[in-house]
Amino acid sequence: MTQLQENTRSQIEVEAKDLPLYCPMPDMVKWNAHPRVVIPVGNTGEALCPYCGTKYVLKGGPVGHGH
Repeated sequence: MTQLQENTRSQIEVEAKDLPLYCPMPDMVKWNAHPRVVIPVGNTGEALCPYCGTKYVLKGGPVGHGH
């Protein structure tokens, strides 16, 4: 994952090494924009933050499904 300059993008691609995934991410400019929540992106390969609506997409798809 690359460093995020701001958290205004609506979709962010992450890698398995970024798991467990939290939003907001520590490298986001507004890292304290809302309460920190776990994003279960490993289950389906993508998930939305319930607070800001950012869509996280796991590069390679769901974890543990032969990808």
